[in-house]
Amino acid sequence: MVILGLNYYFHDSSACLVKDGMLLNAIEEERLNRDKHTKKFPRLSAERCLKDAGFNYSDVDYIAISIKPKHNWEKKLIFILSNLLRMIKSRSFLRFISYQLGHPYLKQREFWNWYKEQWKNSSKGPKVYFVEHHLSHVAGSFFVSPYKSAALLGIDGAGEWATTWVGHGRDNEVIKINENFFPHSLGAFYEIVTQFCGFKPNYDEGKTMGLAPMGNPEVYRKEVEKIIKVDKNGSFKMDLSFFNPQYVGYSDKFTKVFGQARKPNEPFEQRHKDVAAAFQKVLEDKVLEICDVLYKKTKEDYLVIAGGVSLNSVMNGRIVRESPFKDVYVMPAAGDNGTALGAAFYLYNSILKNKRIFVHDNPYIGTSYTNNQIRDVLDGAKLEYQYKENICDFASQLLEEGKIIGWFQGAMEVGPRALGSRSILANPAFPDMKDKINSEVKFREAYRPFAPSALKESKNDFFDLEVEAPFMLKVCNVLKEKRTVIPAVTHVDGSARLQTVEREKHPRYYNLIKALGQRTGVPVVLNTSFNIQGEPVVESPKDAIRCFFSTGLDALVIGNFLITKSLK
Repeated sequence: MVILGLNYYFHDSSACLVKDGMLLNAIEEERLNRDKHTKKFPRLSAERCLKDAGFNYSDVDYIAISIKPKHNWEKKLIFILSNLLRMIKSRSFLRFISYQLGHPYLKQREFWNWYKEQWKNSSKGPKVYFVEHHLSHVAGSFFVSPYKSAALLGIDGAGEWATTWVGHGRDNEVIKINENFFPHSLGAFYEIVTQFCGFKPNYDEGKTMGLAPMGNPEVYRKEVEKIIKVDKNGSFKMDLSFFNPQYVGYSDKFTKVFGQARKPNEPFEQRHKDVAAAFQKVLEDKVLEICDVLYKKTKEDYLVIAGGVSLNSVMNGRIVRESPFKDVYVMPAAGDNGTALGAAFYLYNSILKNKRIFVHDNPYIGTSYTNNQIRDVLDGAKLEYQYKENICDFASQLLEEGKIIGWFQGAMEVGPRALGSRSILANPAFPDMKDKINSEVKFREAYRPFAPSALKESKNDFFDLEVEAPFMLKVCNVLKEKRTVIPAVTHVDGSARLQTVEREKHPRYYNLIKALGQRTGVPVVLNTSFNIQGEPVVESPKDAIRCFFSTGLDALVIGNFLITKSLK
């Protein structure tokens, strides 16, 4: 049984392939069309998944799509009609109506046109299932989690009008406990402060999360707490007067309370940092309230969380430390890019009633390139390079010397975090390394932090985290006595977004970190995604070479090949 999973409805289009209940591969469309957070149909990623697995379109039995366009349609119409007079005064009214009512039709037509292209005799084509967006998020994540039973929490901006999904999973069954609906949305709550801080909403929320530790949450905490209230059932209501008439973006009342918003590229005032800190703190507090309710209703030891808001790794860290749950599973592609996987596994395990046999504990499921393929690209570009049998020793020496390297190894990661296959690496012991990479390599804001990757068995020597964090989605504290040892990955509040690395999952990355540890006594590397700001992570050798020569990287380690610039 072959299932092709697709996500294309909102953003971060993606595809995956599942055979007999096992995930073969998955890739985001942006990695191939080079359009970050692309909304385009995942034509390239579907083709790549099939090609890498050695399949053709004729081999596909089912297609699972992570949206059910007509789901909650009546709620959407009631909302529009009941808010018509208020909304019609806004200049963006027509755009809102067009998106809510016309967008589903256009997306459906786009899919069926593609379907007819691939299966000209549609009577012999695969059966298509449309899966509710939040079921694709959180139920699909549960089915690939290591837990037989767990509490379930899905949080994003909005799916088919739902914004939060709370439930309980046992074996092949998921039970909904509660839902929240637009415009009451934790995703929208965080989007308005992202816009207020001068960033692009529903795109740059990671920047807001990185900015928040530079502010004092207590300055505006009481005002922000007034915006959102959680009830005893885990539902919440928001003060909608802080939003514009379409409930996307801030209103005049918002600026009266918090002051003028920052325009893009303007310097930050301390006020902007304090507002970001308050929104981050209140988001964490409210999600912890929901977690308390969910624990009381399910009595489960473990939580599965999914949706765009679950990428807030600071929030996840507090859930690990402060909620009643022992641990949290967050799929490496927990945002919309992962709903292709979620829809495919919801179809396989819930709709088709097949036994759960797969655990998604390995994010390295994209395309890999052999040394011969890499050599062909290097020769074609007429580049000078060296072949190194023990490439990890040479790379660790460069890191010890303070060089910044592009690291391109093995199968690509799925999800937004670089996890040691398509990474930029540096030695975290150099105090100026963060500023150097931000200014010379990533070309991004100076305050943005970088994450550490540490050997699984060494994490407790440097970090205060009792559980594992293989997907870099749980923020923890750096031990106080180690903050001066690894200053380049210690944020201003003493925290770090840690990745724990196992030999079995990525032996070459593990061996590199181990080799650096043997040289320096610190088995930790600074790890950031192999790209520059505004571009997707590199996918192919050509992408890696282009990024290498357009940035301040000192060396490129690609397969067993080493390319260097002038290493002064």
